[in-house]
Amino acid sequence: MKILNFSMNALYWKVSAILMMVLALLGVGYLFISSFTAQRYLQEANQQLYGDVAGHMVKETQPIVNGKVDTAATHDIMHSMMVINRSVEVYLLDPEGTIIDYVVPFETVEQKAVDVNPVKQFIAEGGQSFILGDDPKTTGEQKAFSAAPIYDKGQLAGYAYIILASEQQDAVLSHIFGSYMLKTGTWMFFLALIVALSIGLVAIAYLTRHLNQIIKTAHRFKEGDYGVRVPDHTDGGLAILREAFNEMAATLESNIEELKAVDRLRQELIANVSHDLRTPLSLTQGYLETLTMKEKTLSSADRQSYLKIAYDSSERLGRLVDQLFEYSKLEARQVHPEKQPFLLAELLQDVSVRYQIIAAERKLDIALEVEERVPLVYADISLVERAIQNLLDNAIKFTPDGGQIRMQLSNQPEGVEVRISDTGPGIPEQEQSQIFERYRQVGKEPYQRKKGVGLGLAIVKKIMDLHEATIRVQSWPDRGTAFWFCLPVYQGR
Repeated sequence: MKILNFSMNALYWKVSAILMMVLALLGVGYLFISSFTAQRYLQEANQQLYGDVAGHMVKETQPIVNGKVDTAATHDIMHSMMVINRSVEVYLLDPEGTIIDYVVPFETVEQKAVDVNPVKQFIAEGGQSFILGDDPKTTGEQKAFSAAPIYDKGQLAGYAYIILASEQQDAVLSHIFGSYMLKTGTWMFFLALIVALSIGLVAIAYLTRHLNQIIKTAHRFKEGDYGVRVPDHTDGGLAILREAFNEMAATLESNIEELKAVDRLRQELIANVSHDLRTPLSLTQGYLETLTMKEKTLSSADRQSYLKIAYDSSERLGRLVDQLFEYSKLEARQVHPEKQPFLLAELLQDVSVRYQIIAAERKLDIALEVEERVPLVYADISLVERAIQNLLDNAIKFTPDGGQIRMQLSNQPEGVEVRISDTGPGIPEQEQSQIFERYRQVGKEPYQRKKGVGLGLAIVKKIMDLHEATIRVQSWPDRGTAFWFCLPVYQGR
């Protein structure tokens, strides 16, 4: 148990560490996204506030006259604009985007041209959309700008192109913004970290507590407590695990109990088979030994009597072995019914004829009653015949001499019913539910001497199970017993 608790504590801290790492990554991601979003916000705000500055400049002066730049006038107004707002950088572009003049701080222009497509888009949309353009002072970087077309004698002569945020402004704003974001982000990060970590640790403790309970239950089950189950108060996603474990445990417990029952039945089978085989085998060996030792002193009548007893014992032994073999195959599900349509009336007629000789010896009346228009049934004819023979053997065995056995065939809502009844001593009510168990024998004297080994009705039950049918019994003391079952009607294929 100490090892289990240690494992659960280790699991708790591992999950907690993973949670802290995830929260730290989220915090870094939050700072990065916040910084990027704020910079975009500043540039868009600049463009919305000063997007028309290029248009005003073009109105106040004519930067290009007769295809040439009016340097004096243009530089004057450019310098005036930069005095008012030192963050702007003013460029003149030809229609293809080549820089033909500019006024910028420190003369650090790296590019000779800019992409003119954003300029055309800005002018076409009237500065209503947020558009970034090339920064001539920094290759590969884009910034917010203002632009306006320049016309000379009605023809497009170029563009006024003004960067609204210079490098100096970016440096100042980045420092201020960085300091602000660092402070704000740090406080927000630690606040979110504490809150999320607290909630996460509580949630993890809750989950691992229930998981610990499931693991403890699994250990108890492994140690042999097969009746243990995870309590029903486990909620959330672990409820699925609880239900899966409980279902698995119930299935395993059922299988274990079934294996125990099979083992008990195996032991019972060995004991019963040993006993049942020993009796006829001992009789056969005993009488054969007597015949061998007293061959010269026995009379012909005694010799015939001993031989008959030995023969009957060996015959009984053969029947027992056959029944055991048949039942074992049914028990192991090695028998698969080969179903086909057939008439039960014809089958009952054939079986009845074969048993007439046996019945005549004991003056038994075997009557066959078949209802009109009995349809075909869909079953395995050989297995059904075996079941009927076992029921008929049982009826003949327990019916006194001069008694009556009725075989009835009738239509029922669930199918075609076969009923076999006798006028024997009956079966006690308390034993009727057990007669289909193997080696279960019931009856009264003087008929117990005629009992078999208790497998006939068990074989009938197995055959009915293969056909998804039910064998039923009804008995009255000293009035007889009736067995019946129903087989499905053939529906055609």
